[in-house]
Amino acid sequence: MNFVYAFLVGGAICVVGQLLIDLTKMTPARILVLFVCLGVLLGAFGIYDKLVDFAGAGATVPLTGFGNSLATGVKEAIREDGFLGVITGGLTACAGGVTVAVLSGLAVSFIARPKDK
Repeated sequence: MNFVYAFLVGGAICVVGQLLIDLTKMTPARILVLFVCLGVLLGAFGIYDKLVDFAGAGATVPLTGFGNSLATGVKEAIREDGFLGVITGGLTACAGGVTVAVLSGLAVSFIARPKDK
């Protein structure tokens, strides 16, 4: 049943993103920033953690999950390190994901050839 919940929640987040692309004049970059900031806000208030408990990977994999990871990392780092945790917490919590994204982009850049439009 966990797979069904993950599929439904992750799919609902993707549907919202697609609706924003289709029905508004928002660019994909602005939607990306909106989703990350929404994840930060919901994570900061503890709402997103309940969604993660319910849907698992369906809530942690989309961009809102990245924002939640940032907020969670900052909260934990502030508890441990004080004000310095505002800067270090998000970086520490998301370092693995950011590293994989950068290395994946580097690998694709060796394979793909850019073309002029």
